[in-house]
Amino acid sequence: MDFEHILIRQHNRVGYLTLNRPEVLNSFNEQMHLEIAAVLDLWAVSKEVKVIVISGAGKGFCAGQDLRSRSHDVIAAPDYDAGAALEKFYNPLVLKITDMTKPVIAAVNGVAAGAGANLALACDLVVAKQSASFIQSFCKVGLIPDAGGTWNLPHLIGLARAKGLTMLGDKLSAQKALNWGLIWEVYEDELFEASVTTLAEQLAEQPSSSIALIKKALNCATDNSFVEQLQLEREFQRIAGQSDNYKEGVAAFMEKRKPDFS
Repeated sequence: MDFEHILIRQHNRVGYLTLNRPEVLNSFNEQMHLEIAAVLDLWAVSKEVKVIVISGAGKGFCAGQDLRSRSHDVIAAPDYDAGAALEKFYNPLVLKITDMTKPVIAAVNGVAAGAGANLALACDLVVAKQSASFIQSFCKVGLIPDAGGTWNLPHLIGLARAKGLTMLGDKLSAQKALNWGLIWEVYEDELFEASVTTLAEQLAEQPSSSIALIKKALNCATDNSFVEQLQLEREFQRIAGQSDNYKEGVAAFMEKRKPDFS
């Protein structure tokens, strides 16, 4: 498929989706939203793709909404509805990522600002270049964090840090994001692409059935009580224990070999 604002490729059971509007730091417009959604829908059911990696072309990961595409409407319309774009584009996008059974990696290669930062945080694993940064820039234009930011930030780093980031709009370095527990790993700039590939292919070797259940269980944990989560673990473990992957994992362990998961 040919796209105007994204690049895609598949290799070793990994689907790589690159936001490709580098002249505006890969900020969102409506067409890019539609293209991302189309590819995620395709890969969600693909038997050839087990892991998805989202990154950005050029110097940035994603600078959030392209304000140039809506500035006239904002200024001219007295009743401008800023929530409409969330309902139509951003909310379905982050739900598509979190509800997908396959793991999604955000490979943050540069600045991730506004909805771009929260797109990354909606992914299952977030890794970043040493030189990358995260900015909750909404307050700078009179908005509130969206794309799941007001939910993910307090859960990931606590309320105090979430308020500081969102009310001040200051830049957060990749290393500090790692230290705070906001992201999984930071890689040296020159090793970034190779490190992301290694991580994605390692994840692609894991049993898909187990990874899907792990993702769903962890996503449910913040809303469940401890007792409810124990019950969920019981039910999911029953499902996992009846899978061919569990049988293969046990057989490989007993035979002291590397498992070959289906």
